[in-house]
This record gives sequence, structure tokens and C-alpha cells, in this order.
Amino acid sequence: MFAALSDPTRLATLARLAEGPASVGELAEPFDITPAGFSKHVRVLQTAGLVTKELDGRRHVCSLRPEPLQAAFEWLAIYQRFWSDSLGGLEAFLEETTDGVKE
Repeated sequence: MFAALSDPTRLATLARLAEGPASVGELAEPFDITPAGFSKHVRVLQTAGLVTKELDGRRHVCSLRPEPLQAAFEWLAIYQRFWSDSLGGLEAFLEETTDGVKE
């Protein structure tokens, strides 16, 4: 999933889908990319479980699946706590070491 999120085109596509479902053609409009190239981006998002695609007549309509993003957020929260604790310790250390130092 993180590989799918690493591309700006795919991130922008997910941001657009957060507003609601859209056809592949509508999603591709803002990008200077071939339809085949954009379809590859959609496939990566589908493989990561972030997007579903359904056929509506001749249109392929994509929808966002936010559940995998929630799982990623929860995983990242573990590391957020680590960095918050580490930075808090650094702050305390710097305050202790600079108390006797005149500016």
C-alpha cells in the first residue's frame, strides 16, 4: 500500500475520490498521461485495496476504499509515539544542558 501511495498521481487520484466516485476518464483529465498509463495507476490502487472499479455501461467508475488507509494510519501511529517520545527526551536534555549557559 505504501508503494501505491508513493506516487503523486495516485495521491491526487485518491484525493479526488475522497470527494466521491468518478470515472477513469474523469480521474485522468488533470494529468498529462496516456489513458493506458493512467489505467496502470488505477490498477496499482486497486491491487493495494484502496480503490474499487465497477462497470457502469461503458464507463469504469472508481470509488475510494478508506479501510486500508485506516490500517496504515494505525501502523504509523506507533512510530509517531516513538518520535514524540524521542523528541520530548531531546527537548528535556537540551533544557537541562542549557540552564547554566548564558545567551
